[in-house]
Amino acid sequence: MNVHRQSPQLAGLVFAAGASLRFGTPKPLALFRGIPLVRHTTTLLAQFCPVGVYVVAGTAEQAIRELVAPDGVQLVVNEDWASGLASSLACGIRALPVGADAVLVMPCDLPAVTADDLARLVAAWHAAPELMAAAQFDGHPAPPAIFPRAVWSQLALLRGDQGARAVLESAEQRSVVAMPSAALDADTPDELTRLERTLG
Repeated sequence: MNVHRQSPQLAGLVFAAGASLRFGTPKPLALFRGIPLVRHTTTLLAQFCPVGVYVVAGTAEQAIRELVAPDGVQLVVNEDWASGLASSLACGIRALPVGADAVLVMPCDLPAVTADDLARLVAAWHAAPELMAAAQFDGHPAPPAIFPRAVWSQLALLRGDQGARAVLESAEQRSVVAMPSAALDADTPDELTRLERTLG
């Protein structure tokens, strides 16, 4: 008897490997509403990713591991993190489990993105699971975004500071969800403080 899954299975991938040069200290460890950014993001993704959530770390590896391990989040270490975002993306893709049909990719510095935002993104992907689904702001697609397994090889071919946006923009078809909150990142501690005050 053939057993069919009711819906495709989603994994989560969080980027937390950069040097945080403008921030001055490891950004994944910075507090937002009293919670480290990396844990804020993994907790959010866990609501939508039954196959598991994976964090790619480079700098501050041990501190990040201690933060996310109690939640069952898997840490992926990118030894080549200094070469750019593409290496973290490729490293993370290689670590994903065979049971994942797609991956929800998100950097750890988008604290304005809400569960409702991700719910709308996941719904758009479920409506057309063969397509990539992405947040859209300022007229462009960007993470958080969902990539079906069929396009993972394209992500693994990126180099340097190319991120997932390059693959999204090259797609002939994709699903997009208006998400102004995805534009609100924080590159300095002052920006994070202002963002926290703005969001209330």
